[in-house]
Amino acid sequence: MNAPDRFAPQPPQDVYEEVRRANVRPEAWRNPQPSEPYQLLIVGGGPAGLTAAETARGLGVRVALVERSMIGGDCLNTGCAPSKAIIRSSRLYAEMRDARRYGVQVPGDIQVDFPMLMARMRRIRAHLSGEDSVRRLAASGVDVFFGELRFTGSRSATVDGVALQFKKALIATGARPNVPSIPGLAEAGYLTNENVFDLTELPPRLLVIGGGPLGCELAQAFCRLGSRTTIVQDMPLFLGNEERDAAQILSDAFARDGIEVRLNTTAVAVRQQDGHKLVDLVSDDYANTVAVDAILTGIGHQPNVEGLGLEAAGVDYRCGDGICIDDFMRTSNPDIYAAGDVCLAHKYTHTAAESARTAVHNALFGGEERMSRLVIPWCTFTDPEIAHVGLYVREANRLGIPVKTFTVPMHEVARAVTDSEEDGFVKVHVREGTDQILGATIVASHAGDMINELTLAMVSGIGLRKLSRVIHAYPTQAEAIRMAADAYNRTRFTPRLKERLRSWLAR
Repeated sequence: MNAPDRFAPQPPQDVYEEVRRANVRPEAWRNPQPSEPYQLLIVGGGPAGLTAAETARGLGVRVALVERSMIGGDCLNTGCAPSKAIIRSSRLYAEMRDARRYGVQVPGDIQVDFPMLMARMRRIRAHLSGEDSVRRLAASGVDVFFGELRFTGSRSATVDGVALQFKKALIATGARPNVPSIPGLAEAGYLTNENVFDLTELPPRLLVIGGGPLGCELAQAFCRLGSRTTIVQDMPLFLGNEERDAAQILSDAFARDGIEVRLNTTAVAVRQQDGHKLVDLVSDDYANTVAVDAILTGIGHQPNVEGLGLEAAGVDYRCGDGICIDDFMRTSNPDIYAAGDVCLAHKYTHTAAESARTAVHNALFGGEERMSRLVIPWCTFTDPEIAHVGLYVREANRLGIPVKTFTVPMHEVARAVTDSEEDGFVKVHVREGTDQILGATIVASHAGDMINELTLAMVSGIGLRKLSRVIHAYPTQAEAIRMAADAYNRTRFTPRLKERLRSWLAR
């Protein structure tokens, strides 16, 4: 008989959890009497659904929102908010251990207080839940229903048997973690982003399956907290969508932290023995077994399309890819739209929110806003962070767009040097022969903040030449963006221009 799993997630019951649950799923909540027909029915109360409800109510639209679990979705409850709280604490522990790098004595007896760290995370999550509370939503005029929604027709649905009629609908049911079909994994027990934040004890040994953004963020955080961490990735690269030099810098950072990264490696079986989880790994023709205390799967998400009665509503979908939409966020039923992770390839909170605004505008006002016209940045919140916006060079090459790239290493940026945060770069791609910014990648400690300046420039049609005239506070790491713009300006001085300038100065 197997021993109990010490590292199985156990949802804690404390005052912070009481506050959060009272905000996102009150026990005493009673669904309202339907007001028919609703001008907009929203299915799902995550970032996309909440943004849609707020946008529509601000325009005076009669709105119903249906949520089967908790308001706030993954972002608040099991994603962005809790993970970033843990990442910040783990970075502080890493900085304390590395204090000599900053000319400071290492504090004595550094010990990770995991229960205290997790209590901080729950406190922050509870505080943020007030912004997404059910009562706040209802007070704004939204009819909030908890339960299982099922479409019964092109403009009708039921929530736990109660009929709802609508003129327009928005499906924003999000996605759930993908779980690999590894023999023995379910029996041994595993973690996903949905339950990893319920841990009460730090696993001494952690295996992370998957080298995407989620896997990389949590692998580094848990390693810095003291877990001996291994990442297993069945591809030759991790963060496969990012530029190779960006991923290499992060790979070097992982090595310094002590993370073992196994590429081209697949977990083929899991079994329990003496309270340990034994995972069989295969890489090419080499096989071995590692013993760990916990397994975290981080290999992407599966859109939530099951059980909605989409066939009755005339909404086309594919189980692996989600709901089929056009560029206006419209489904095959012209009265039903979709937004967020249930239909988008890029599953980010800000992408979900913006797609919801686009869908609401188009659904209610006959707008023609296109999702493809949006300029959307994203960031992987490791240390250093990796942020990107626009085209990669490989994409520009595929489209036949000539590109010139301007790169500034962070070790040439004064503030990065004084901060001892010299790993990384700012890389800006422009259309060759012009200063039009096509895309950018930033690898830096604050890349997620820095990418916004380039996103604004792209949205506003501001070229790299004009960015060189933007005065940046000194010293800041964002000055690297101006340095890239200065590098562009230097290319404008052709030999002929230089000769004319010398002639003019010699007069």
